[in-house]
Amino acid sequence: MSDAASAWMDSLDSEQRSKATFHYMDGERIFWYYPPLNRHGLPLRDMDGNQRNLALSLLATGLTDETNRQANLIIEHEEVLGPLEAESGHVTWPRDPELYYWTVFGDPTGSDPWGWRAEGHHLSVHYSVWGDQILAVTPFFLGANPAEVRKGPKLGQRILGQREDLAIELMASLDAGQRGKAIIHDNAPWDILGYNSSKQAIHNDEGLAARDLNGTQKEMLMTLISEYVGGVPEPVAADRMARIRDTGLDDYRLVWAGALDRSRDHYYRIHGGQFIVEFDNIQNGANHIHSVWRDVENDFAQDVLRDHHLLYHIL
Repeated sequence: MSDAASAWMDSLDSEQRSKATFHYMDGERIFWYYPPLNRHGLPLRDMDGNQRNLALSLLATGLTDETNRQANLIIEHEEVLGPLEAESGHVTWPRDPELYYWTVFGDPTGSDPWGWRAEGHHLSVHYSVWGDQILAVTPFFLGANPAEVRKGPKLGQRILGQREDLAIELMASLDAGQRGKAIIHDNAPWDILGYNSSKQAIHNDEGLAARDLNGTQKEMLMTLISEYVGGVPEPVAADRMARIRDTGLDDYRLVWAGALDRSRDHYYRIHGGQFIVEFDNIQNGANHIHSVWRDVENDFAQDVLRDHHLLYHIL
């Protein structure tokens, strides 16, 4: 990861580098958002072919092969969404796969913590690194609009279908009593509740406690959690999953709102301790997914940095 970041930075000229780099403790590092908007960082649009390849290589170091494929499909998905919006007469933003931005915080070759971000519409990947240790990998956001492509050459494509189908299957396995605890509302909220907050609130008492699931259902829940955590490289994912197994699932909760299938808006949340996953498919006639994994105390490595007395700036 350090080598990939350094190779990309070394390929930039001084003007590009000034856009692409920030001090690690700069407040910019804890800003993130998933809609299309003007961002800090260097967009693919302003890179040559070699620089783009190096940027995408850096992104790949933080993802499994499958999740890297999804990330690249999300970038390419702008070319699916653009014509659909033009056809409907509702164009809100230029849908451009070149408007994805790369940013490095700090020095990847130094002895201090450093990090990087790759972000654009429906993609927000953050890493904080110190030496040979990954300090943080969250917030980790993937989205897709349309969630299912219903016309054109990519007909039937569902980039994030697995994290939707697994959750619907889990809900279908619940009995009436379990479902009554899990479902908190007939209608889904308009978006993930954490939005782009730098620190997400925890709703501890909502939903169905995993202690009330049977063994098979707990395995299904763990599989769904792994769908998110397993998006990062195996050594990192294995460490995060081991922490979940060590503490056990009993105090984790499953929250659902909206339809129990893909027919209309639906939302779910899994939370336990500092771990939170949120998913919604609400907009565009329930054909527009937002999904995120958060580590409440350690998003952007804030907990680790506090432990090492490095927060000498107010974030």
